[in-house]
Amino acid sequence: MTSMYDEPKIMDGSLKAYPHEERGQERGRAKDPIKFLQATEQRARERQVAYETVRLLRRDVIECYRREGVNHYDNCKEPVQKYYNVVAKKDLGQLHPNWSNPEKHDGW
Repeated sequence: MTSMYDEPKIMDGSLKAYPHEERGQERGRAKDPIKFLQATEQRARERQVAYETVRLLRRDVIECYRREGVNHYDNCKEPVQKYYNVVAKKDLGQLHPNWSNPEKHDGW
């Protein structure tokens, strides 16, 4: 049996920022290269999770619009509001580490 009739599973909770290692200088080596590479990979994973979350929410909005037809203004407020709340966040709500200098890494 497929899971298309099951209720969607949504996590109730929040995630902590992940540990990271920054470079020693602008073009220099990191103090711990292994931690630096792991942090880079984790940022890529977090970015992909944020993109997929937006894609799933967009799909929910499109399905609601198609299902409700002309009544979508009244009946699709909740999925549209969820989509807007995520899209309006900086970096689509992507989880960031606690940078030592947040202005340096803003908007990447």
